Amino acid sequence: MLPRFGWQAVLERWEFAPVVTAIVVVFAALYLWGAWRVARRHPARPWPWWRTALFLGGLLVVVLATESGIGTYDDVLFWDHMIQHLMLIMIAPPLLVLGQPVTLLMHASRNPLHTWVKRVVRSRVATFLTCPPFVLVLYAATIAATHLTGFISVAMTNPALHNAEHALYLVVGYLFFLPILGSEPIRWRLSYPIRFVILVVAMPVDTFTGLVLSTENTPVKGMSGPRPAWSPSPLADLHAGGAVMWIGGDAIMLGFMMLVFLMWAHADRVGTVSRGWLEAVRTASFETLVAPSAPARAASGPEPAPDLAAAAHATQTAALSSGATASSGATAGADAEAAPEPAVAGARGTIDDEEHLAAYNAYLARLNEPEHRPGR
Repeated sequence: MLPRFGWQAVLERWEFAPVVTAIVVVFAALYLWGAWRVARRHPARPWPWWRTALFLGGLLVVVLATESGIGTYDDVLFWDHMIQHLMLIMIAPPLLVLGQPVTLLMHASRNPLHTWVKRVVRSRVATFLTCPPFVLVLYAATIAATHLTGFISVAMTNPALHNAEHALYLVVGYLFFLPILGSEPIRWRLSYPIRFVILVVAMPVDTFTGLVLSTENTPVKGMSGPRPAWSPSPLADLHAGGAVMWIGGDAIMLGFMMLVFLMWAHADRVGTVSRGWLEAVRTASFETLVAPSAPARAASGPEPAPDLAAAAHATQTAALSSGATASSGATAGADAEAAPEPAVAGARGTIDDEEHLAAYNAYLARLNEPEHRPGR
């Protein structure tokens, strides 16, 4: 017989889940290896420690939700079951997203793995799976289908389906929060107002689901069997679970709205939007090289050779500092494409933008013109 549910039970009643533990250990080891590799390649600019902490925190939330007392009581108390669901779809995924594992992999890897990862995240499949309207519908459909249909009764009595439900929440939550809180090199770059609107639209899904559960008159079949003497009645338990989904889900979503608003305010204050980890130093030289328009260059005449040489030297220095070599254009392009935090739509271009890459290549071509070569 399980003791009364509480903080002590959460901390003491652990159930070992070999599959979950193995997956968490593998992901944690790979992430730490990537952070170590980046620190070794770029000692002056190691991988941000706080991103490592966020990613490991997300993995810890997964462990707590599935193996601690929260996971032990999830088939006894429906309201604990709802706490577990919120942890797996609204708390763990955002922490994993903010850890930027894809960007870390791109910085820690070399070709051909680097090129393959970049091709995958820019592929049509990845573009569709991270499309904001799609992830919004996917999130809403997942919440409604797994709580307001007969699925929940089957999942409560089928351990395999229950575990698959946990994996579904993690995947859906990750895809939902990726374009909203993430800075991975995907094709979708949302402005902060759009991110805020998506969260506003998603909040009523949790509200509606919680209200329906709170007013339901029939207990969940999987929770109507023998129960501990200290537990509430099945119907009261169901109503408490609905309150957890309603109040807890809305509170978490409101917290993310505030976070997006703070990110928006910070971006406006510093005068840049989602400026990346290495992009600041790259863009400083890049803007100097390509900012002047063609008419302005024509009116001012050819650039002096000493200034061009200095600019070229600055460009080479920035490329070397980000792990590129002056003699390998392909590698430099790969490093530029792997900037960890691409800009949002409507912001000034970054090195990842195709038009800026074209301008940069045009500038390199001008450097090779006879009139711009030193000594002529």
